[in-house]
Amino acid sequence: MSQVITIGEPLVVLASTEIDVPLEDVTNFNKYLAGSELNVAVGLSRLNHSVQFITKVGTDPFGKFIKKELKKNNIGIDYVYYDDKHCTGHQIKELVSKGDPFVFNYRSNSAASFIDSAILDDIDLSETKIAHLTGIFPAISSSAYDTYIELINILKRKNITITFDPNLRPALWKSKEEMINTLNYIASKCDIILPGINEGKILVGNTDPEVISDFYLKNPHTKAVVTKLGPDGAYIKQKNKHGFKIDGFKSHVKDTVGAGDGFALGFISGLLENLSLDNAVKRGNAVGALQVQTYGDNDGYPTKKELETFMNS
Repeated sequence: MSQVITIGEPLVVLASTEIDVPLEDVTNFNKYLAGSELNVAVGLSRLNHSVQFITKVGTDPFGKFIKKELKKNNIGIDYVYYDDKHCTGHQIKELVSKGDPFVFNYRSNSAASFIDSAILDDIDLSETKIAHLTGIFPAISSSAYDTYIELINILKRKNITITFDPNLRPALWKSKEEMINTLNYIASKCDIILPGINEGKILVGNTDPEVISDFYLKNPHTKAVVTKLGPDGAYIKQKNKHGFKIDGFKSHVKDTVGAGDGFALGFISGLLENLSLDNAVKRGNAVGALQVQTYGDNDGYPTKKELETFMNS
């Protein structure tokens, strides 16, 4: 069916076109796809890798837009289901000249939050090599969490590699303590962990990538940890091996949204193409650097030719 599978809540983002104007004063917006897992799916498809997306959306115009856009981006929609009782999650986002934009979410009681583990009964994983998960989806509801954990159990039984990006969203959790404990528990079940350096500070209590790596590598299932260092690149450490850093790429930053997802998709594409771990990380750094040069959540993700040109320039 597909090389990669992911589960998450796709969102519609209404992005301001008025730079440095507070959202309450903005009158002009552009409409885009959003959502961390969706960003990764879009980028992987753009690099010619097959992806299936597991989710629920409303039968409202936003839900129909998402399904059409997924299909247009060559992302599998076999497991994208409609919910006629609940609305599709969406958000509005500022346009800023520097720093991170303010984003306001409308996702409480969204269609995706009413997902049920029965949705997994008919999933075909016969050709799946990697499952990419983030720490966002299990936070949106108890049923989403239960479905997420059941998917992990299925993936483990089938020996499918799981990459996990914690992707912290404190506003979605009942407490910081619950977020930390839950995400570290999930990480303990995954093969490759992709924390950001600031996420490590919260989840592990340290910003030293060596310490962050060792914290997760003590788990029997975890084979490697790649800590994202922002513009400085990323730090890799595998179980029973010395860690090392891969430098990042220089870029002109317009919007940091989607950079971490860009790293993840670049890295995953490298694994799918049997690149060495360090070359897969280098590719992740390159995609992240390309993404921050655009304003959309996934507009900067390159085609294969664009990626090669950038990395060789």
